[in-house]
Amino acid sequence: MKEIVFTGFPGFIASQLIRKSVGENVSVSAIVLPAERKKAEQQAALIQQETGCQPIHIIEGDITKQDLALNRQARAYLKSKKVVFWHLAAIYDLAVPRELAWKVNVEGTLNVNDFIRTLPNVERYMYFSTAYVAGAREGMLYENELIRPEKFKNFYEETKFEAELLVEELKKEVPLTIIRPGIVRGHSVTGETVKFDGPYFFLNLIDRASRLPFVPYVGRSRAFINVVPIDYIIDASIYLSSLPQAEGETAHLTDPNPHPVEEVYRRMVFEMTGKMPKARLPYKLAKLSLAVSPVRKILGVEVETLDYLTWNASFDASKAQRLLRGSGIQCADFLATMPSMVEFYQLHKEDKKYHIAIR
Repeated sequence: MKEIVFTGFPGFIASQLIRKSVGENVSVSAIVLPAERKKAEQQAALIQQETGCQPIHIIEGDITKQDLALNRQARAYLKSKKVVFWHLAAIYDLAVPRELAWKVNVEGTLNVNDFIRTLPNVERYMYFSTAYVAGAREGMLYENELIRPEKFKNFYEETKFEAELLVEELKKEVPLTIIRPGIVRGHSVTGETVKFDGPYFFLNLIDRASRLPFVPYVGRSRAFINVVPIDYIIDASIYLSSLPQAEGETAHLTDPNPHPVEEVYRRMVFEMTGKMPKARLPYKLAKLSLAVSPVRKILGVEVETLDYLTWNASFDASKAQRLLRGSGIQCADFLATMPSMVEFYQLHKEDKKYHIAIR
């Protein structure tokens, strides 16, 4: 029986991937931190109840340690199986300190790579990177590029770039596929998510600003923003995980038809308030204001988010689109499906468990 192994559980993406991966002819294991075991067991029980799948095998481990801190029994078990290994565990926070990001994102990936090498029957290694390994590079960004930029916008981007370099080297040894998602939002139909980060920072800002006589634009932008729904990421990734042609490839799971930043922001303001934004808060003033911790906390916005408003880059996703051709899997239009995103946010915005801590 095939063993599908995940890091990053009980996180949202890993949980959704497991829901879609369970079946009669597969067994699922999740490598989780000891501190996350109780939460992981609860999530695993929920998935089992919803899908009727066999119990998910929870394995305690730590990707920042050699052999992922797995005990001898767990190592022997995984070595005895045909394995599809999904590595999603990472620090995704744009404001993460470099030391922590390096330990988890880079050293953790190195340890996962080394462990993968010890498994005799790896059918596929699915590595979750990010489209934003491009750092501050602009223009058209291609899937076959992994070029060190002159600078990165934050330590998240830098450490994911360094981690992908390590995985890229493994293509010579292991059948693997690198997934580079755009900015991930909730489900395109239900709006469901588990945390309000990324584009939800702007919903936080609009929600707070809605008490003012009008909601202003933030600066002026001609850039496009690439936001993709979780259901597209899940469906496309699982399809690629068993597609022979995807072996050895890097795929941009980005929106092939992104919208301009200002158009997206304008629609967000309208969906949240029923009105259009007016006037403009200068970009430099917004950045200076968000450099102050109490202001960030009041508005619910990380200052690093602003860097993406004026970043003039586009993602070529022609390889991903070619691989997905015939699957029926398409990225839902952001503007057309924004109402479900805003509705879910409005229903849960007072629930602190959805909001990440703003430093």
